[in-house]
Amino acid sequence: MKGPMIISIMLTVLGMTALISLCLGRYPVTLGDLAGFAGLQISDGAAMDDRQYHILKNILIDIRMPRIAAAILIGAALSVSGVVFQSMFINPLVSPGILGVLAGASFGAALGMILAKNWLVVQLGAFSFGLIAVFAAVAMSALGRVDRLLMLILGGIISGALFTSLLSVVKYLADPYEQLPAIVYWLMGGLSAVDGNTVLAASGPIITGILVLLFLSGYLNALSMGDEEARSLGLNVNFLRFLFILMATVISALTVVMGGIIGWVGLLIPHIARMIVGPDNRILLPASALIGATYMLIADDIARLLFSVEIPIGILTSLVGIPFFAFVLRKAKKGWN
Repeated sequence: MKGPMIISIMLTVLGMTALISLCLGRYPVTLGDLAGFAGLQISDGAAMDDRQYHILKNILIDIRMPRIAAAILIGAALSVSGVVFQSMFINPLVSPGILGVLAGASFGAALGMILAKNWLVVQLGAFSFGLIAVFAAVAMSALGRVDRLLMLILGGIISGALFTSLLSVVKYLADPYEQLPAIVYWLMGGLSAVDGNTVLAASGPIITGILVLLFLSGYLNALSMGDEEARSLGLNVNFLRFLFILMATVISALTVVMGGIIGWVGLLIPHIARMIVGPDNRILLPASALIGATYMLIADDIARLLFSVEIPIGILTSLVGIPFFAFVLRKAKKGWN
């Protein structure tokens, strides 16, 4: 089966999953309700009483649609970032957090929670310190004279360890009755607090970043062959690597702004996509984005419906991801040949 056909099937599956997710919840919504509500938005010809209309508007427009959009954006962004880092570092065990973006974002959000009660401050702190952590890793990598990729990974480890330590300091200083529980819950990851304004603000940069990475996917193929081979093709390896890191970091940091720390998606989904479509990044990147978006939608549906109380989605993705990744890694060797 050719790449475009596979992508079309994946896109159809994502659309069906999103439609089903709109209907699922504590307040059940049927496909007939959706059709009637959509018809009323298009024209005044659909019949629906005011009370039902306002209930559906609150549930669909204010609650479920932002949450579904956030799940799609987060899943796609983390999966695409995972592909970029794995291809660039030529390592199947690399994830979007390799350069410290998740540790930095966690510290920034926690710091925002103890300094201000404004949620916007928390989101700005997460995004800003996510970028700062990665720039610190890149700066440290420039200090060494050995292999640049190795130094970049070591810089990421150091940066991640630094901001993890700073996060521990913030948690120690936080109010144990109000601030600390909020920090711990946020670090578990979840979409319960997402709203339309946040999704609108983050969607533009995330979609732009993904499209840029898709456009540059051919260059990523060259980088995955190694620096010497890429340079022999006349490519500016350092500039391309910086551009890939910048785009992948921005979209990863924005996922933290929307949903907190959601692990394993950027590590697991690229392997699944690689097993389906192969290692060509021109097909692998869009396939990973669609699979990751669908995976996050299903995970969020389970997180909010499995029990009477909502499970933080980061816990669910970790519990599912660890054993599944062990299975996938065993089967995925051919994708790296």
